[in-house]
Amino acid sequence: MFENLNDKLEKAFKLLKGQGHISEINVAETLKDVRRALLDADVSFKIAKSFTETVKEKALGQGVLTSVSPGQLMVKIVHEELTRLMGTTHEEINIKGSPAVILIAGLQGSGKTTFSAKLANYLKSKKSKKVLLVACDVYRPAAIDQLKVLGDQIEVEVYTEPDNQDPVGIAKRAILHAKTMGHQAVVVDTAGRLAIDQEMMNEIASLKKALNPHETLFVVDAMTGQDAVNTAKAFNDRLDYDGVVLTKLDGDTRGGAALTVRSVVNKPIKFIGIGEKADAIDVFHPRRMADRILGMGDVVSLVEKAQEQYDVEEARQLQKKIAKNQFNFNDFLSQMQQIKKMGNVKDLMGMIPGMGKAMKDIDMEDDAFKGIEAIIYSMTEEEKENPGIINGSRRKRIAAGSGSSIQEVNRLIKQFEDTRKMMRMMSGGKGGAKMANLMRNMSGMRK
Repeated sequence: MFENLNDKLEKAFKLLKGQGHISEINVAETLKDVRRALLDADVSFKIAKSFTETVKEKALGQGVLTSVSPGQLMVKIVHEELTRLMGTTHEEINIKGSPAVILIAGLQGSGKTTFSAKLANYLKSKKSKKVLLVACDVYRPAAIDQLKVLGDQIEVEVYTEPDNQDPVGIAKRAILHAKTMGHQAVVVDTAGRLAIDQEMMNEIASLKKALNPHETLFVVDAMTGQDAVNTAKAFNDRLDYDGVVLTKLDGDTRGGAALTVRSVVNKPIKFIGIGEKADAIDVFHPRRMADRILGMGDVVSLVEKAQEQYDVEEARQLQKKIAKNQFNFNDFLSQMQQIKKMGNVKDLMGMIPGMGKAMKDIDMEDDAFKGIEAIIYSMTEEEKENPGIINGSRRKRIAAGSGSSIQEVNRLIKQFEDTRKMMRMMSGGKGGAKMANLMRNMSGMRK
């Protein structure tokens, strides 16, 4: 995400990072490029102009011209302003009710129903809530079926009344059902609508009035850029919702919606959608997003994702094995599976500072490790535990058993050795390039 914006901002700062004389003219030229980068990212001219004027005022006030590292100071100021533009601090979803009622509103095709299920899964897995999903899209039969399928996948009950065309009545009875059955949170999925469709806008307004939800979230497709921002404003004028959800942000290389929706509607971005899977949802943190836009990575989010998957005792044992050079293919396979649980590998690598650019042209799909797993599963237990015994004849057998070539088996064994070395080097700060090369090679082994 934000690929184009990151590239353009980096080019804009290059002038100030040089060794030449820094003047007010240099700063003005850099900020002209920053403004152009924001406009290309589909940020409105008014916001882009205001942003660069504020940065210029702060830059000249903080001594960029006399700074030893003017480029770094300018990046710091831009980072602070990007964070402020997106909301400064993270704002939590309100789930304090008994049950907490969360009303989901959104445009047609914005990913609203999918997000409803993702939110239910988030509340269940991260907040330990018993959740009820409510199907109130009475106009699109497939929406009810879709919510049922998604509910089954995440093991969350879905309340439906297939023959009822009254969404307000359905939602009210669903809440009564939730109270009876001990549900702690109710997520109400509603029909997709257009801002210009007055009848549908009246309906969602009636739902909000009748339910008095603890939280109303507006879902919008980030890839529609400035149109998303304009629509968010139209809905907020009518609904006065509590927060925005940006879906499909992983496909948005520009970033205009994420950058400007807060300043236009004065409501926080609370969640972002970053894929199709049930757990492909992230809480929105303005400062971390500013880090990613400026190519600084997002180590905090990466660590949080890792902590969700890794057992402390298991990690301690693994550290001991690495220290004794006893890391084997069983450990290698285990770590790979843990990484897969954390999300898209390429996105994860992009969270490591400096790695986003290294991974930019590497095409890594969700099954990137499929071929590697097949090779490891074809090894005997002794071979997995003691990789050093894998000689030529064993490699030939492993290749035949996994449907791979001997060259692919050889490549994996070399990668395995590189990984062992890399784990020792990471603490020295030299692991980034090694990791990028490793991932590039692994992606080439896909089946």
